[in-house]
Amino acid sequence: MDPRIVWMIVGVAAAVAVVLWFVWEQRRHAQLRERFGPEYDRTVHETGSERRAEAELDARARRVERLQIRRLDEADALRFAEAWRGLQIRFVDEPSAAIAEADRLVGEVMTARGYPLGDFDQRAADISVDHPRVVASYRAARDIARRQGRGEATTEDLRQAIIHYRALFEDLLGHGDVRTHIPAAQKERDLVGGRR
Repeated sequence: MDPRIVWMIVGVAAAVAVVLWFVWEQRRHAQLRERFGPEYDRTVHETGSERRAEAELDARARRVERLQIRRLDEADALRFAEAWRGLQIRFVDEPSAAIAEADRLVGEVMTARGYPLGDFDQRAADISVDHPRVVASYRAARDIARRQGRGEATTEDLRQAIIHYRALFEDLLGHGDVRTHIPAAQKERDLVGGRR
């Protein structure tokens, strides 16, 4: 066979390999960006490069895949939802205590779902795999709670923290809005009593 033809075949094969690799990389970038949403951009910014960010996100996903994350059964979801409603009521009189309780309750739900409760950064990283759209809310709530611990948070800040915790709480519950988790007997009492 003519050496020029061999080199041409090798060149075409190399070009095809480069194009396939490029398409595969673009697809991988798009899949990670879709899966992690805003967390993808945050990790790119934090690590300084897409390659390092994607390695970090892949490592997170592998770690969470080894955990035994499960959905809550309906009884647990109702129990947690009821606890959350009580927490929101107590916020009016004791906002600082409600923030601490919100953090504790989110931790309980995480534990019930199978997430380990290590340090905060590890918890946030684990949550980012399955709940990437609300992990920023978790970080914001935790930041406000820390500021509150130093006496630097206003009541409005604490209200925002509750909203942030609730976003993660509802996502972790996996059954939608906390307000929809009212036991049937309670719904009946509310309906008979004229409340909606």
